[in-house]
Amino acid sequence: MHIHILGICGTFMGGIAALAKQSGHKVTGCDANVYPPMSTQLEAQGIKLIEGFSAEQTSLDPDVYVIGNVVSRGNPLMEEILNRGLPYISGPQWLAENVLQGKWVLAVAGTHGKTTTSSMLAWMLEYAGLAPGFLIGGVPQNFSISARLPATPRQDSKSQSPFFVIEADEYDTAFFDKRSKFVHYRPRTAVLNNLEFDHADIFADLAAIETQFHHLIRTVPGDGLIVSNAKEDSLKRVIQRGCWTAVEVFGDPGSKEKYGWQASDVEIDGSFAVTFNGQIQGRVQWELLGEHNRMNALAALAAARHVGVPADVAIAALGEFKNVKRRMEVYGVVNDITIYDDFAHHPTAITTTVEGLRAKVGKSRILAVLEPRSNTMKLGVMKNALPASLAQADRVFCYGADLGWDATEVLAPIRDKASVHDDLAQLVESIAAEVKAGDHILIMSNGGFGGVHQKLLTRLRA
Repeated sequence: MHIHILGICGTFMGGIAALAKQSGHKVTGCDANVYPPMSTQLEAQGIKLIEGFSAEQTSLDPDVYVIGNVVSRGNPLMEEILNRGLPYISGPQWLAENVLQGKWVLAVAGTHGKTTTSSMLAWMLEYAGLAPGFLIGGVPQNFSISARLPATPRQDSKSQSPFFVIEADEYDTAFFDKRSKFVHYRPRTAVLNNLEFDHADIFADLAAIETQFHHLIRTVPGDGLIVSNAKEDSLKRVIQRGCWTAVEVFGDPGSKEKYGWQASDVEIDGSFAVTFNGQIQGRVQWELLGEHNRMNALAALAAARHVGVPADVAIAALGEFKNVKRRMEVYGVVNDITIYDDFAHHPTAITTTVEGLRAKVGKSRILAVLEPRSNTMKLGVMKNALPASLAQADRVFCYGADLGWDATEVLAPIRDKASVHDDLAQLVESIAAEVKAGDHILIMSNGGFGGVHQKLLTRLRA
């Protein structure tokens, strides 16, 4: 079968392209504003990319068009598909029908930490010899690819692994299907990492997102498992609306009774002890830092145990876990200045990212460079939370172009250490003038940020 994917360079749709190619299908696709790592991954797999959405692409005559949620009415290729009555399907539905059917799906949902937790979980299963398939919204460095089909487990050389780990996004499916993507996946193991207001372009308020999460819960079978963050009142409300599945919690529930999965005895190097229902399971020795990563680890441990991975094996796997690309990834070092690339864009994620780096570098200076690029941030819904989220940075540089609000005004509470620039070259020069040996430059954006990472590295080398 030949499939042509519209919006192929998004992390999710790029993963579908990889799975389709691995399944033996002919895969082509198109997108705008193509940038790594997804463009690089697709090209390495021999998948032809077309820049833009020209109507002439119908001459490729694929068997079906797979539509990403970046595509809306008015898109010239989509309009041609509709006018000619050509076959099309959403990405999540194609995935559910062609890959997930009959699999034990482990779905990781939540406002934050989905990519990291999914990567941890897939690696735990891989380490245990279960050879899972996965689709993750980033490139986990233990695998160096964002998606793959289930492989052959070590324990059974004659059959394909039944397990599939998927990052379960609450964003809408397509312009013609406004349900959240994750309702298509029908998991047997569902992780609810956390739940805050986000995606202000499609959700009116937190209650609207909670409704979608409850739709997800409704799809989990009675003999499955829901792994839920005990600290989140929003998730408690979701479960209280109706739940037909056993629930296992992680994180301190605020009670003296020690139940569920918890982290304790945290050391400065990031190591910590793991307990389950008050019983010590082992100690995690790894390279990651911060409470958010400990919570991600607990969620993954609970989900892995549900499919038969002993806690001590999963804990050992965490010792060899390599974080996802663009999650506090060191982009380069020059003149004793370290540049990091991170995907953080929601104020909560920015807070935990800056705090995580602070824990790592101690009193060294942190220069935070931010592009408020997500639809939620562009709408200004959470703009007033930005100053507090950057509290532990020593200097803040914000790229203010194409925003619907005044970044200088918003960052006024930290004006003594913040500056806003609408020109990318000017932003680079401003950082270069400020930075000195021993500093750490933390670049945060959920997009390509105009290649600012390389521009800054080149400028500092000069």
